[in-house]
Amino acid sequence: MSKFFKMKNKNVITSLLPLLKLYPWAIPTIIILGIISSFSEGLGISLFIPLLQSVSEPSQLSNKLSHSNYLVDTLNKLFSNLSSQTRLIIIALCILASIIIKNGLSYVNSIFFSWFNARIGHRLRSKIFEQLLNVSYSYLETNESGKLMNTLANETWRTGQALSTLVGLIITVCTITVYVILLILISWRLTLLVSVCMALISFVIQLLTRQIKTSGEQAVEANSNLAIRIWEGFSGMKTIRAFGRETYEHRRFEETSKKVRTTFLRLDIISGIVGPLSEVLSAVLLLCILVVALLQDKTALPTLLIFIFILYRLQPQVKQLDAARVSLMALTGAVDEVISLLDCSDKPYIRSGSIDFPSLRRGIYLKSVSFYYNHDEKAALEDMSLCIPACKTTAIVGPSGAGKSTLIGLICRFYDVTLGEVYVDDYPIQELNLNDWRHQIAIVSQDVHMFSSTVLENIAYGRLDATEKEIIAAAQLANAHNFITQLPQGYDTKVGDRGVRLSGGQKQRIALARAIIRNPQILILDEATNALDSISEHLIQEALNTLSQNRTVVVIAHRLSTIEQADQIIVLNEGRVAEQGNLQQLLKLNGLFARLYNLQHRNVHNI
Repeated sequence: MSKFFKMKNKNVITSLLPLLKLYPWAIPTIIILGIISSFSEGLGISLFIPLLQSVSEPSQLSNKLSHSNYLVDTLNKLFSNLSSQTRLIIIALCILASIIIKNGLSYVNSIFFSWFNARIGHRLRSKIFEQLLNVSYSYLETNESGKLMNTLANETWRTGQALSTLVGLIITVCTITVYVILLILISWRLTLLVSVCMALISFVIQLLTRQIKTSGEQAVEANSNLAIRIWEGFSGMKTIRAFGRETYEHRRFEETSKKVRTTFLRLDIISGIVGPLSEVLSAVLLLCILVVALLQDKTALPTLLIFIFILYRLQPQVKQLDAARVSLMALTGAVDEVISLLDCSDKPYIRSGSIDFPSLRRGIYLKSVSFYYNHDEKAALEDMSLCIPACKTTAIVGPSGAGKSTLIGLICRFYDVTLGEVYVDDYPIQELNLNDWRHQIAIVSQDVHMFSSTVLENIAYGRLDATEKEIIAAAQLANAHNFITQLPQGYDTKVGDRGVRLSGGQKQRIALARAIIRNPQILILDEATNALDSISEHLIQEALNTLSQNRTVVVIAHRLSTIEQADQIIVLNEGRVAEQGNLQQLLKLNGLFARLYNLQHRNVHNI
């Protein structure tokens, strides 16, 4: 049985062992308390032998002692010098003391076990979230958000459950060992017979539950799919309603939810068979032993009763061992999912350099840079070389898919280049302290993210130690103060999930205030005004003109009219630099920029 158990669960146990090292002293403590508790219970049960013998007649006691063994002899010698009445009372008190010690230790162990389980669950969730914060953004882009969310919210909990099951299994093995030793001391022949029978029972249970691991993996997949449906349902609610797809989405959700229901029901059916089957087969075993033994020697009734009682107490432990084995197999998929996400060896990371970076003096330089999101696909940027000078405004333009957002991602070090090098002044960007570098940058994009908190906290996210006075000043510069004061609770108004209670222009101005409070050296405007109405665009453009003074500004814009005052314009096309210069120079070239510029102006004129 142990060999089979080891073979079937080797992977999950090996995966869980490093997690147990998070609190290396906790496991030995839990095991020691469990062993002492089991020993106390075994001793208390064993003391029933001299207790029952104490109520026998002297002639019967002498006859029983002649059939006794080492354990019975040892227990009787402990109380041999006492009178029969005193012996009875002392043994009863010793049994009571054993029961009190056993239950006291069990209670302490259960509390300690709960503490350990809660700590492990917290550490797992914390480490998963830390991993998601540190891994390269390309990993997050290539993995479904719903699946990652499911791993963080559900599979970490199930992995904690697997850890608890493993620790409980270790304690159960220790308890079984204590009971088996007592049984051997009472009768090694009966113990051997019982061991063979219980191994056969365990083997039968294993045959009936051999599909539990596959069902557990299917449960993880079903949970992940449900999380994806939930995530996409909430994030795409406007699109769903705009296209009238409520019925379609509800049907897809129901199908996914039914899959979860069916999978976990199958798990429960397979897991649930362990307890009843184990108990019935064990009861048959106990009754057979009792009948056969009494038919052969009725005088050994006290010892036999204690043997049966210990065996009866052992039976739930064996059942728990089988249940733990089945549970571990069912949780293998969850453990694999969590361990896979925690594994650092197969994921890209943006590593911080060691050079402190106080300020940008000369500029940002790309030298023969190529970048691939996926090596099987076309390069997003190819052999790109350009300069973004300090304290100047550089506009990046080009058709969709030209590589504009990718370029910004490399500057912010959301990604590292595949080939070539990005220099900041004289330093490769990878050698700069990442926190120092990003502290110099603020981004205002078209897709503004608002946290589900107050307006004040959203602005303060740019600089967490900003005072309320500084936040209000930043909002005034961003032309946001007037509309904020008209909100129900002013700056303390909660904006709702992703700023759902604010208009696009309001979110943009709050994002701008967040950038202003940061006081960055490098300001990146990623299509910041493209989706706004004329009034909102005018207000934000005013604030941007103020904010852009004496800063390095990088502007991505589709509305070419917004970049006419840029010091230089870089035109990208299919991941390469197609043209470069100021507005007049590019118009004279009569190339891609001139075509885009004339097309937009013609459309505006027609309107």
